[in-house]
Amino acid sequence: MSESLNDRSAVSIGPRIVASAGFDVLYREGMTLIEQVAAYLDTDGRIESRILSREASFMYATESMRLTTRLMQLASWLLLQRAVNEGEISRENARSEKEKVKFSATPSERGGPGYDDLPGALRDFIDKGDRLFDRVMQLDLLERGAVPDAIEIHSNGIVDQMTRLQSAFKR
Repeated sequence: MSESLNDRSAVSIGPRIVASAGFDVLYREGMTLIEQVAAYLDTDGRIESRILSREASFMYATESMRLTTRLMQLASWLLLQRAVNEGEISRENARSEKEKVKFSATPSERGGPGYDDLPGALRDFIDKGDRLFDRVMQLDLLERGAVPDAIEIHSNGIVDQMTRLQSAFKR
């Protein structure tokens, strides 16, 4: 075995992680959240929004629109990734399509006038959407072969291990 580590091609495990059973769990979680949010906004959310103060009503409209936009972006990513995993489209075609979907950034701080008066259910859905977004962004980076900077992203076992592996084999 005269071949050194530097002579070998790097093996990208990001696509394998994204194609794993963990993706199936994420996919189901994402699609379930989308259904739950849609049902909430069409029923209880509509009723709850009618009794809000003017500030809270404006915040409700802003946050519900932001949430539905974010979830539709996530749904697009999840559906494209599922199509790749099932062999329906190539990874390259999916990347091209994913480039068309620009994720809106997660607001650095939630709040503002009326935010605390929002219905608890909406705030819970916003939190779940933000956490799902963070997980999808991590997977997207892994799928592209990048290792996210551990400082920028919440602690995650896969990201931590990828960072350690990259550091161990970097020269």
